Amino acid sequence: MSGRGKKLTVASKPEAAPKKAKSALAGLQFPVGRVYRLLKRGHYAERISPGCAVYMAAVLEYLTAEILELAGNAARENKKARILPRHIQLAVRNDDELSKLFSSVTIAQGGAMPNILPQLLPKKTFKSTGVPKEQPGSQ
Repeated sequence: MSGRGKKLTVASKPEAAPKKAKSALAGLQFPVGRVYRLLKRGHYAERISPGCAVYMAAVLEYLTAEILELAGNAARENKKARILPRHIQLAVRNDDELSKLFSSVTIAQGGAMPNILPQLLPKKTFKSTGVPKEQPGSQ
């Protein structure tokens, strides 16, 4: 056997409740058990608390939900039904906190942020607005 998969409950205890996953107990969608395993295998510390894995999975789930919500809004603004890397780039770079968090991250196929320097824009004329142009020094 490969040692993978769910373990069968002992047949001698019929009243024993089926085991619930750590993610279900914590009320999360992200896999707490997998995060715990990866934290242990990564040797980030000598000892890893199980509560650490729950906290880490909750933070990852929150960040993912936040990014997907903003990217979904960006996709809807561009009249698209599918979130593309471009929408993730627009979502992250338009949010101050996420932009700071992802400052050193390059999003593949994300493109560049639209930015035109004010010096390059054409000068506004007052003829189109109907307001007369004031002479300098007159008040």
